[in-house]
Amino acid sequence: MHRFLVIIVIVILSFPELQGQEMSDSSRITLGYPVYSQYIQNGLMINPAYAGSREALSTALSYRMQWMGTKGAPVLQTISLHTPMKNDKVALGLKARFMQYGVTKSASVFAVYAYHIKLARGKLSLGLKAGADVSNTDYSGLLGITRPDPVFTEDERKYILPNAGFGVYYFNDRVFGGLSIPSFLCYRNAGNGNTQAFHDFKEYEFIINAGGLINISPLFRFKPSFLVNYSFNNTKKLNQFDINGNLIIADIVWVGASYRTTEQVLVGLLQFQITPQLMAGFSYDYPAGRMNTYSKGSSEFVLRYEFGSKVSAANPRYF
Repeated sequence: MHRFLVIIVIVILSFPELQGQEMSDSSRITLGYPVYSQYIQNGLMINPAYAGSREALSTALSYRMQWMGTKGAPVLQTISLHTPMKNDKVALGLKARFMQYGVTKSASVFAVYAYHIKLARGKLSLGLKAGADVSNTDYSGLLGITRPDPVFTEDERKYILPNAGFGVYYFNDRVFGGLSIPSFLCYRNAGNGNTQAFHDFKEYEFIINAGGLINISPLFRFKPSFLVNYSFNNTKKLNQFDINGNLIIADIVWVGASYRTTEQVLVGLLQFQITPQLMAGFSYDYPAGRMNTYSKGSSEFVLRYEFGSKVSAANPRYF
């Protein structure tokens, strides 16, 4: 764990020359990170410290159609897997995201490492991720561009942007909570098709996710949770704020809802625990705000399968 921390510190301090410099928004490279609704069932996508917390080899696939009915709207696929190792203190994982929006295709692939510390009433996990974001924009697919164009000088623009992130996660049978920093590095256009990495604490984004489990009766349980995504850049922007609630019926059917206040989106959630190892879920985002005029909402599907004898009907995982 110490070696991984040293590597991350070296990566961060390798880019001190741009720290504190002001840059225009046009110079920043933004890959359009998507909003998830199924992070409730796949915590690895938002926090690397989640790796190994389900005490089994857990695999998940998801498919999201954002802003249905809008031309060029994002389509997103994710895949993740993570597992604890034999000594139960170390967990490894891998997660990947593939997205297409407009004339841009992007992908991100990250390896994940987590270290678990046993506490009196639960476990504390420290997680690291390292990998790269890849983006390819084909401007030749845009309508209305006449060559030569002073802005779109090339038909394609490709980026390969290495990055790293960190997370901390606490969990037991009743409560969970985590904080993660998705990216340590930022990128900007340096001219002539080149990119330049920089590190600035003011550019960090923080994702906080926490919740608990309330046993109503042997048949019904209730799982409330929330998520906050905040950045300390010049805009001090609250990127996302979700309030979630799931009613669990007989440990088989999950019926829930979320409200995303930052976008005025109401999310309906439905999940079936088909077997102790296999879960299938669906969510639909209804835009209650201005996007209602332009979009039919967003839908997301998730499928999770877990290998290992620790996952059973007598010992289900709620987090």
